[in-house]
Amino acid sequence: MSRGRVIRISTRSSPMALAQAEQVAGLLAGLGVDSEIVKLTTAGDRWMGDLSKLGGKGAFVKEIDVALLADDADLAVHCLKDIPGDIPVPEGLAFAGYLPREDVHDAVITRTGAPLSELPEGTVVGTSSVRRSAQLRLHYPHLAVKPLRGNVNTRLARLEEGHIDVLIAAVSGLHRVNQAHRITETLGLDVMLPPIGAGVIALQCRKDDTQLLELGARLDDAVTHRHADAERAMLHALQGHCNSPIAGYATSDATGRLTLHGKVFDLDGSRWLDAMHWGVAEDPQALGFFVGADLLRQGARALIDSIPH
Repeated sequence: MSRGRVIRISTRSSPMALAQAEQVAGLLAGLGVDSEIVKLTTAGDRWMGDLSKLGGKGAFVKEIDVALLADDADLAVHCLKDIPGDIPVPEGLAFAGYLPREDVHDAVITRTGAPLSELPEGTVVGTSSVRRSAQLRLHYPHLAVKPLRGNVNTRLARLEEGHIDVLIAAVSGLHRVNQAHRITETLGLDVMLPPIGAGVIALQCRKDDTQLLELGARLDDAVTHRHADAERAMLHALQGHCNSPIAGYATSDATGRLTLHGKVFDLDGSRWLDAMHWGVAEDPQALGFFVGADLLRQGARALIDSIPH
C-alpha cells in the first residue's frame, strides 16, 4: 500500500450501510490501512415508489459505481443482494472480496408480539420485496401484504406509527442497526428462502487498482466467495428482472461439497418452482448454472416473463 494513501470507502448513507462501511474501515485499520467514508444517497434511497420504475435493484448501486469509475472513491461496500445478477458488473470494476457471510434468515416483528400463524385474518404485513410477498402469500394466505419501502429504521417507524401491523426484515440488518431485540420470530428457510447474496458484504473497486485487489483478497472469505459465485450464476442463468420473486441459498458440508437450493415464484405465491443440486467446491458457477438450467427446464422463463416489469 502506498505510504500515506487513505482509502475512500463509498457507501449508501442509510444507518445500515454506514454500519457496514465502518466495519470495513475497522478491518482495514487492522491491516494498518487508513480510510475515510464517502456517503452517497442513491436513486433507490430517494425514490419511495416501485423500484422497477428506476430499473430495479441497480438503483441502489449506480451512483456508487459512478463514483468509483470517476475516481471519487476507491472502495465500495455493498450488500451483495443489491447488486443485479442479470447484468455484468460495469466495465472497469471488479469484486475485491466478500466478508464472511452473516445470518441469512428473515425476521418477523409484530406490534402485538404474536407469531404470524396466530395473527388474525387481514393483518397487514409491510414489505416491498416480491420474494418475501410471494412466500408470505404461499405460507400465510390469511395475511394482507402492503407495499412498504425505506431503510429498516424508516420501516420500523411505520410499524410504530400503526401504518402496518407486521414488518419483515433481515436478521443481519436488524443486528446492524441494534434492533435485533425487537424480533418476534425468525422464519425458517423452508418458509422464507433468502435472496441471492443474503447476508454477504461485497467489496468492489476499480479492476486496475492492484493495491485494493490485494487488500480485498486478504479480507475475502473463501467459503462465502464460493457460495456467492454459485448463487449469482443461478441468478444470471435465470435472467430475472427486479419484479421476479427469485430465492437461492448455497451451503457447504463438512467435506466442502456445495449445495444450492433455488426457487422461482409468481407474485401471489400460487405457483413456484424448486431445484436443489450439489456440486464441487472448485466450480461453484457450474453448480449455479446447473440449478438455473433446471429451473428453466421446469418453466421458469415463462413464469418470470409473465410478471410485469
